[in-house]
Amino acid sequence: MSDTSILFIVSAPSGAGKTSLLRELLQRDPRLSLSISHTTRAMRPGEEDGVHYHFVDQQTFKTLVAQDVFVEHAQVFDNFYGTSEAAVRDQLAAGQDVVVEIDWQGARQVRERFPGAVSIFIVPPSIEALRERLSGRGQDSDEIIDRRMRDAQAELSHYGEYDYLVVNDQFDTALRQLAEVVSAERLRLTRQQVRFGAELEAMLQG
Repeated sequence: MSDTSILFIVSAPSGAGKTSLLRELLQRDPRLSLSISHTTRAMRPGEEDGVHYHFVDQQTFKTLVAQDVFVEHAQVFDNFYGTSEAAVRDQLAAGQDVVVEIDWQGARQVRERFPGAVSIFIVPPSIEALRERLSGRGQDSDEIIDRRMRDAQAELSHYGEYDYLVVNDQFDTALRQLAEVVSAERLRLTRQQVRFGAELEAMLQG
C-alpha cells in the first residue's frame, strides 16, 4: 500500500443517491478508482461483468468466502456482495485512491483490515424524500419498497460509525461536498509530509 494512497468507504441507505454521486465523482477525479465488487445478484440491463460487478453464482461466492478472498462480504436483501482484498491492495499499492461502495456491515469489516480508511455516509434529506426516490424508480412493488424502507432505516441507524456525513438534498451540493472530503484527506499533514518530504526538508535547510 502506498503511504499516500487513501481507501474511502462510502455507504448509504438504498435510494440516497450514492451510486449516482460516486459515478460523477469518479468521472471528474482520475486519481480515484472504484473497487469492483463480486455479487450473486442478476445482471441488470446495461450492466457489464467486470465493469459494474463481478457476477458469480452462489456456489462460486461461497468458495471465495472459504478461501478468504474478501476483505468484506455481506448479504443485502437476497443477494451476496463481497470486495476482493487483493484487488484493493493492488490499487492502493499503485498509488491510486480507492472507493469501496458498501453497507455498514462491510464497512466494519474493512476498518478491521484497513484501519486508516476514511468513511463517508450519505443520507437523504428526509425519510419522505427517500420513499419518493424509491417509488420514483418505477421498478419495485409497494411490498418491496416497504421492505427497502425498513432496511434503509436500519442502515441509517449506523451513520454515527462514519467519519463524514453528506446530506444528498441537492445533487450538485452533495457532489461538491464529497469532492471536498477527498481533497481534505489528501491534504492531511501526514500524507503531505510523505509526498513533499524532500522539498519541505530543503526549505528548512535554507
